[in-house]
Amino acid sequence: MLVTKKRMVYITIALTVIFFIPLFHLPESIVGDRGDNILLFAPKILFLSLTAALAAAITIVLLFKREYLRWQLDTFNRFKNLLRLQVKRDFVKRYRKSVLGVLWSLLNPMLTMLVMTFVFSNLFARDVPNFPVYLLSGQLVFFFFSEATNSALGSVIASEGIIKKVYVPKYIFPLSKVLSSLVNLLFSFIAFIIVFVVTGQQFQWTMLLIPLPIIYTFIFALGIALLLSSMAVFFRDLQYLWGVFITLLTFMTPLFYPVEIIPERWLPFYNLNPMYHFVDFFREVALNGNIPDIWSNIVCIGYALAALCVGTVVFMKQQDKYILYI
Repeated sequence: MLVTKKRMVYITIALTVIFFIPLFHLPESIVGDRGDNILLFAPKILFLSLTAALAAAITIVLLFKREYLRWQLDTFNRFKNLLRLQVKRDFVKRYRKSVLGVLWSLLNPMLTMLVMTFVFSNLFARDVPNFPVYLLSGQLVFFFFSEATNSALGSVIASEGIIKKVYVPKYIFPLSKVLSSLVNLLFSFIAFIIVFVVTGQQFQWTMLLIPLPIIYTFIFALGIALLLSSMAVFFRDLQYLWGVFITLLTFMTPLFYPVEIIPERWLPFYNLNPMYHFVDFFREVALNGNIPDIWSNIVCIGYALAALCVGTVVFMKQQDKYILYI
């Protein structure tokens, strides 16, 4: 069986349709309250069907594209030292000639939290228990995504010197930027723990699940990074447009205001924002001591898989043209 990209698209669409009918009859314990308006419930099931279809399509690729995947893994192993050097270089470059050095990974989120707490404390602090921790928990996840995508956007263009001289898997460059942002997130998490202790926030055992939302966000950020870094080669103005979009997304994500103030009529629009779900998942396990339900996991997995699939397909399809435009 020849599994081409076009066939995989057709297979994914067909699987989405096939999964839709049985999933529509799942119990409310999984998909939530159906409500009276079927037009609002149907998109939810469609999203669930698409997630299942993407997972099935990836499984098909793993089964029928073993030789291709083995070749990709061998290529990655040959260049993994370059990836490690890229991540190390970004980390050293970030704090080079800085007096405090790596301590800025701790101070930056804490100082940002203090400024935003001072600005918004009169507006929202009374409605949110331990507002500094609430604020910082949202910042950690969102700023990781923002930093990863912004730095990865121009990664292929900035590496033209290497690309024009030797063969290198070009996905190494956006991947290294996302990994560098992940390293920075891990250092920033120390600041989160410090604020946790100083403010007297109660530790929950569900904090052991914190790697889960971070993994979801990492996969989503990697998919968007691959997409943006590919598009930026052909459309340089994207870096400015993406900066504007990130600013809009900052205010569309409940980072510094409580979710409860969002009018119910606007919730469907918020549900279209992936970062809303990733931030909420992180807060549920880190602050509220709750284990997110099946639907919350499905939504995060769906957005992560969709972004990774689209980003990978676009990047791989266009990568041979990069050398003509950089």
